[in-house]
Amino acid sequence: MRITPNETTAYQEHFLMDSAAVKKYVVEKLGAFSSADPLTVTEIGDGNINYIFRVVNQATQESLIIKQADVLLRSSGRPLTIDRNRIEAEILWLQNELAPRFVPEVYHYDQKMYALTMEDISDYQNMRYELIEKKIFPDFSEEITEYLARTLLFTSDLVLDREVKKLRVKKFINPEMCDISEDLVFTEPYDDYKKQNVLTPGNEPFVIKNLYENAPLQVEVALLRNKFMNNTQSLVHGDLHTGSIFINQTGLKVIDPEFAFYGPAGYDIGNVLAHLYFPLVKNLFDPTVDQAFHQWIKQTIGTVYDQVRRKLAEFYDEAVTFSLYRHQAFKETLLQEILTDAVGYAGTEIIRRVVGNSKVKELSLIPLEKKVEAEQMLLKLGIQLIIDRQHMTSGSQLIDRINELEGE
Repeated sequence: MRITPNETTAYQEHFLMDSAAVKKYVVEKLGAFSSADPLTVTEIGDGNINYIFRVVNQATQESLIIKQADVLLRSSGRPLTIDRNRIEAEILWLQNELAPRFVPEVYHYDQKMYALTMEDISDYQNMRYELIEKKIFPDFSEEITEYLARTLLFTSDLVLDREVKKLRVKKFINPEMCDISEDLVFTEPYDDYKKQNVLTPGNEPFVIKNLYENAPLQVEVALLRNKFMNNTQSLVHGDLHTGSIFINQTGLKVIDPEFAFYGPAGYDIGNVLAHLYFPLVKNLFDPTVDQAFHQWIKQTIGTVYDQVRRKLAEFYDEAVTFSLYRHQAFKETLLQEILTDAVGYAGTEIIRRVVGNSKVKELSLIPLEKKVEAEQMLLKLGIQLIIDRQHMTSGSQLIDRINELEGE
């Protein structure tokens, strides 16, 4: 879609738009439609951070998405910087250069209104809910690992000029959104100092013993936390769960990179892996287990690990030219470190979604009488991934851990 913003004295200061205001905005400011077009505007956001509107010309079915940030969180009213919207626009522009098949196209970004105008991806569905329905996507591992390998390697200074990389680190510094992750992912599940964890009744003794009082585990989490905060390795999405992936049988689109910052490359990979375990466990505790879905998603966990490593290695050979980095031993050490981090971050993400206050839908669908058992399976898995991450070097080992827990 062609966007030609109009000169207007309106929209010079940020205000939170509703559907009526969005209808005027796309005509008066963006020039995307005419005032005579039969437009419908629907607020479709289901998250707790931003406001998302779908605008459709009913005469032509031409459509676009407006995503606007506010100074307060929708859910809690907590103040939050609206610069996150600028970060999202810029990372989507960048990723459209690196992996255009896998992100929506950005048409316009309005710095004053903090409004992002982009491609409507309504032909794709939220992957979390598709997996809850036990739908199988045979090409998912191939596509998501292509996205991961391209966006992580080509934003690192293994490929980028050093100065360009450092300037990008500055541009994408995202302290408030990182602060959320540093607390919710790496602190509160092990030290409930804000008293915000939400534990399923009956699970309290297990959590206290295995998380709150588990010093060896906490040391490993501290190491992962420190790396999250200090290793500016790649431009990461920062919140890459299945709710941020929209998918159909022809492809996928990754959305919502508002948590993006320069951090460890393994973080995004680990998040993708973690959120494949939730539908797997839900399926296991359903009244009827879908064996075809179970085998597919279990195999997909292993395949994602193996394919992202293979693709990182292939792109590395094509794009990395610095002589010291061309040594095979350096390459293998670096790639294994990324995958080791990924396994650990998968563990921290699983744990925080079980005990923290930001749950996943899959857990709410497990019958109450089975919920403690299901959650303890996930917690055991998360702990193993963190503790044993240095020894896990293949996708088959991830599958083995699932099989072991199923056999208990």
